[in-house]
Amino acid sequence: PSLQVSSLGVTTFSLCALGIDRFHAATSPQASARPIEQCQSIIAKLAVIWVGSMTLSVPEILLWQLAQDTSPVSGVVTEYCTMKPSSNLPESVYSLVLTYQNARMWWYFGCYFCLPILFTVSCQLVTRRISGTEKKTECRGTKHSQCESHLNCTIIGLTIIYGLCTTPENVCNIVVAYMSPDMSKQTLDLLNLINQFFLFFKCSVTPVLLLCLCRPLGQAFMDCCCCCCEGCSPATASSEGSADSKLKTEMSSSIFFDKPRESPPPLLALGTPC
Repeated sequence: PSLQVSSLGVTTFSLCALGIDRFHAATSPQASARPIEQCQSIIAKLAVIWVGSMTLSVPEILLWQLAQDTSPVSGVVTEYCTMKPSSNLPESVYSLVLTYQNARMWWYFGCYFCLPILFTVSCQLVTRRISGTEKKTECRGTKHSQCESHLNCTIIGLTIIYGLCTTPENVCNIVVAYMSPDMSKQTLDLLNLINQFFLFFKCSVTPVLLLCLCRPLGQAFMDCCCCCCEGCSPATASSEGSADSKLKTEMSSSIFFDKPRESPPPLLALGTPC
């Protein structure tokens, strides 16, 4: 359970960070004054996301513990996870864990479901309004507009997948919190199995969706996977494909870096400073 909450936290804060990046790209006053983001800044943001997610999942370690029960079918003693804090904890920590257990359902729903969805929707609405206003006052490059549109669609797609896959778990948490005394153990186990399936589906489909929607990233991934086959293709086609993929990667890298928006930089200025 702690690792599951950590995973949800990383996804939540990553979606929020991507929303901030899109908002910052749309509201930047001067594109020429926005250099490529330094590698240290990117590492610091990733550290905040991961350390914050792991810190918020610490109460889950104290809340869950292993228990033993005899299976009614096979009669074998099995271990399973139960949401019951250990009585060996210090009194102050035990009271805090109990408070977290009582508020866990709404904290889970608000932080790991409502926060990323509302944050992404708000940033997208503000970004689209600013972009619509700018389009009326100045003319932008077609390739740049397509790139921005692809990035926004990618973030929206990731948010939709996240919302659809976490909705069953939040519904089950609410149902279990208010109706658990009237539900059998088999029903609770079935709900937990459904939650595990949707979590697995979300983790599996997210990278595939990202590679499909973000075409330059998908092309770069395919180039890395198929680098051994480059010698089989003609040299001209390889050079043209390489130049085209460099230009696309350059234009799409604003999802991670702040790059100029008015005109793309030279083809040699690829990647981060590190």
